[in-house]
Order: sequence, then C-alpha cells, then structure tokens
Amino acid sequence: MIALTLAEIASAVDGTLHLEGTDATTDTVVDGAVTTDSREVGAGDVFFAKRGEFDDGHRFAPAAVEQGAALLVVEHALELPVPQVIVADSVDALGALATEVVRRVRARGRLRIVGVTGSNGKTTTKNLLREILTAQGDTVASRKSFNNEVGGPITALELTDDTEFLVAEMGASAVGEIARLVRMAHPDIGIVLKVGLAHAGEFGGIEQTVRAKSEMVTELTADEVAVLNADDPRVASMSGVTAARVVWFGLGERADVRATELVVHARGTEFTITAPGGASARVRFGVLGEHHVMNALAATAAALELGVPLPAIVEALESVRLAERWRMEVMGGRDDVTVINDAYNASPDSMAAALKTLAQVQEPGTRTIAVLGEMSELGEFSGEEHDRIGLLAVRLGISQLVVVGAGARRLHITAVNEGSWDGESAYVEGADEAFDLVTSIARPGDTVLVKSSNAAGLRLLGDRLGEWFA
Repeated sequence: MIALTLAEIASAVDGTLHLEGTDATTDTVVDGAVTTDSREVGAGDVFFAKRGEFDDGHRFAPAAVEQGAALLVVEHALELPVPQVIVADSVDALGALATEVVRRVRARGRLRIVGVTGSNGKTTTKNLLREILTAQGDTVASRKSFNNEVGGPITALELTDDTEFLVAEMGASAVGEIARLVRMAHPDIGIVLKVGLAHAGEFGGIEQTVRAKSEMVTELTADEVAVLNADDPRVASMSGVTAARVVWFGLGERADVRATELVVHARGTEFTITAPGGASARVRFGVLGEHHVMNALAATAAALELGVPLPAIVEALESVRLAERWRMEVMGGRDDVTVINDAYNASPDSMAAALKTLAQVQEPGTRTIAVLGEMSELGEFSGEEHDRIGLLAVRLGISQLVVVGAGARRLHITAVNEGSWDGESAYVEGADEAFDLVTSIARPGDTVLVKSSNAAGLRLLGDRLGEWFA
C-alpha cells in the first residue's frame, strides 16, 4: 500500500482512531500490505477484522498483532497494544480505503485501469493481461480469483507510487456488486467477456445476469473504452448502454480484434490474430482449448488500446503455458495418458467448451474419458443444463463418461437415455470411486478430462489422477 498516516487512513474510512496504550501518533505512517487473513500478516501490515458467515475476524486480531500488524481496522475497540481504527463496517471500510488509494495514485497521472468481467474467462484474461503488461511497466493484478467486495479492494491496495497498470477482475453474484467495484477503481478500459448461466441461480435469471455484467461499461465515458465480445449477443447489446468507444473482439467478421485459422491440439491452440489496421500474426498459444482464444483476443484488444505493439503481445501470449491452476491444466504422460484438470469451476458454457476441446484433441485410435461433477449455482436451470451436457457428451462421441456425485446424476441419466446404453456412462458417488474406476479402465493413449464446479472438489481428483499417470 502507498504510505498513509494513521489520520489519513481514519479519514478515508470514516473511522475513529484509537491510540491508547500505543506509542503511535496521528502522523505515524503505515505502508504495509492489507489483508483480512491473520495468517498472511507480516511486520507493518494492516489487518481488517471482517465478520464472516461462520466466523468473526476480531477473534484473530491478537494473532495478527503477534505477527507484527501495525494497524487494526475493527468494528469495536480491542484491548490490544496497537493502533486501531474503529468503523461501522469493516468491509465497507476496506472498499473506502481502496477507493482513496486508487484516487491518490491516479492523481499522479501514470495509472491506467483495466476492469475484466464475464460469466467465464475472467481469471484467464486477467492473467494474460498481467503477462502482457508486466513487460511494459509496473503492474498490479488480482491474485487468484480475488474479484469480490473483499478481493477487489485488497488488490487495489497493492498499488504503489510506481504502478502503471491495474488489472482488476470484477465478479458478482448479485446486481450492484460490479458497480461497487467500478466505483472503487473506475476502469479506463472495461472488458466484458461472456454472459452465461454461471451463478444464474444467485442472480435470479439470465436477464439479471446481463444487467449485472453491464455495470462494467454503463459508467464509462466517451474518453474510455468498452472491449466487448462481438460473438455473444448479450454482450454485444451492451454497446447500447455505454457512452464509451467500443472495441469488438471475436471470431466473426464484425470483430476489430479477430482470430482465424484456429487449430486445436493437445499442446495448445494456434491461430492467426488480426488487429485494427490489418496487422496480423500467427500465435502458438500454449493454453489448451479454443475457448481460451477468446480470452486472448480480449486481452489483446485491451493491450492494443494501452499502446502495446502487437509483436510484444504475441510474445507474451506465447510465453503462457497455463491459464491458472486447475484450469485446463495438462498433467500425466505415463503410457501416453493425458489428464486435463479443469475442475476449478464449471458453468454450462465452460463445461461444453471443455468437452469440445476433449473431442478436438483426440488422436485417431485413442479414447476420451470425461470425469464430470456438478455444475453448481444454477438454480432452476440446473436440471435442464445438466441434461444438455449429457446430450452433448454423447453427441461429441466421448468414449467414456464418469459422472461423480448426486448433484450431477441427472447428467448420467440423460447420457444413458441418449445412447450410452452399454456402460459408456458410469455413475459413482464420490471422488475415490471415480479414481478407482478411471485408473482401472484407462488405456495407453487415453485423454482424461476432469471438470466440475469448485464445490464438487474434483480438482483434487484431477491432481491425484495427474500424479498417478505422471
């Protein structure tokens, strides 16, 4: 975090400074990292005691002090020998401090902010942009999937006086949440990747999802840029609710930044990228899956708007071999068995994309095995979307389905009804059974995909299979 006095921090968060029992003054400067996790606290850091659904961060404040916290932001005073700022709501205070830090860094004239949202692909696109922009200047980007009302501010608070680029992943499970993050770190460039049924159950339907994602661009001005997916009608419609200049990305002719001549194989994806003005280049993209090409196009469009030359963008894209841990992560190799662990999360769109990739990378004479778990947070759409994936798996000719857990059982039933009558689809209750089944049936040359929502926990099964076939 940039250096601020205790008085400045208290003012930014509309809190009351509590210094009793300490040697600090209102002019004491704090410039450490900010966290809500006491286990991450180091000397000089700021600890926000956040109340959670199942626990209360105030319980861990003593541990934060023992580890060297220089300041606590709390909702009531604690008997601890460290400066404290007392606020009404620690999460609101976290956002307020981030807003002030962004304002101060931006006022120095160097900072450019890119916001990234969408039902799928946020983390991959953010990581690609980080790789591209780090070579151009000091860059801060969200860690992991830090994209909510806590993770967003913590990312923004990593800014320093030297930061030139902030890449902010902005997620939501309700209308208004992206708008809150946009107000905290207003983007110069806002990217909307895709609108699908991910979290549709929480949003209350697809139209509410569209409304929530459009918050990325509705407050952009005519001097700013909206990077929109030309191939997604719901995203494309957002051009009508923004004053920003629109830059399109996609596979179709409408796109300003476009990919053609796609070739998908087990080592990644190759494509030709065309930029505005006609410049083009062949990209050998090490991230597996045609769907990740769209993320690469979005990152490219934003980077071009920030003045990065196309050759430098291509070099950065080609240096990336993994989008993120547990996202189309290629493992295995023994007996030529490939394991693709894509079980960090799953929506109907990403599940379909992963299955299509599995079918595309299949070599003649080999088999494909899809180990699939539940797609969570779909609400009323859950049944029909699991049906759709079961049908797709059969129609793509996936050699063997292994469906894991009661939440995904309907997918198995649909696959059986569609045509998997001779054991091509198997249902098991848990990950241990799935491991035993896959290791018993896998043959040399097979490709195994593991895909589910995070809550289903199959990413650990993917790791286990990857290690078994290493």
